[in-house]
Amino acid sequence: MKTFLKLLALSVFIISCREQPKKALLASNFEKPIREISKKPQPLSPEFKDYWYSGEAEVSSYELEQARYGEIRKGKAVLIYVTEDFLPDAQVKADNQNTTNIPVLKLNTTKNFNTGIYPYSIMQSVFYPVSNNKHAIKVSSSMQEWCGHVYTQLNNRNTFEVMSHSYFEGEADKNFSLNKSILENELWTQLRMNPKSLPTGNLEIIPSFEYTRMRHTPVKAYKATASLTTNSYSIQYPELHRQLVINFNPNFPYDILSWEETFKSGFGANAKELTTKATKLKTLKSPYWSKNSNKYETLRDTLKLN
Repeated sequence: MKTFLKLLALSVFIISCREQPKKALLASNFEKPIREISKKPQPLSPEFKDYWYSGEAEVSSYELEQARYGEIRKGKAVLIYVTEDFLPDAQVKADNQNTTNIPVLKLNTTKNFNTGIYPYSIMQSVFYPVSNNKHAIKVSSSMQEWCGHVYTQLNNRNTFEVMSHSYFEGEADKNFSLNKSILENELWTQLRMNPKSLPTGNLEIIPSFEYTRMRHTPVKAYKATASLTTNSYSIQYPELHRQLVINFNPNFPYDILSWEETFKSGFGANAKELTTKATKLKTLKSPYWSKNSNKYETLRDTLKLN
């Protein structure tokens, strides 16, 4: 009798898997990599699947006014969103589809601007489960300029495992763990899943890696207050004297229209409160990874990046 019941259960499992469409099967595998489950997985709507599982990325360009060294610098920012399969243990993009993979919405954020004679290049990556009920699986950040470069990576395992490398004295080659808390970096992807799911009220949030590296601020959770309106999300960090406001389209796909970040920029006598601003220029849906021939450079004109 027990053998019969096992065979019956197995047959039901196989039939149910076969009945699921390929995309839905991948999108339903939520439970494996992250242990902190705070709510049920968010069901993926047909419009979400049509938009994000179309084989294209969403690339949005922004006019950037970046505060650095007590002055505002002109530049460009780009947000690249795309769905991917993620390996739960190695925590890298999967080369092949497999039911054990974790479906994520990835965000690559880039900023490019000049500080006088020399350029700055900043990139942050976030891998956020489309289940929208757990923290990001992985966050990384790199910053390059003529003085040197820095790199920070967080892996979500039993704790937040952080690795940081820097050319600055006192910041080089660090490995440490943090208790799990809200990551500012992940909120930019959570917003795209469902703005109403964003956390509000008095919270503890780990600021973006870009901010902590540029201000040489310890990577840890800080007390914060977050609020949500129909089309904007704001975070205030009293201890850091910093505020972030993200303005977005209240209708699907909840694209980000602009953002402002106010904080003290510069050091010593040159330090002053300034506001970084980014305003959308253009959005392009494209499999950009296949557009690497010289003939596709015109797409940079489309995005107003040249």
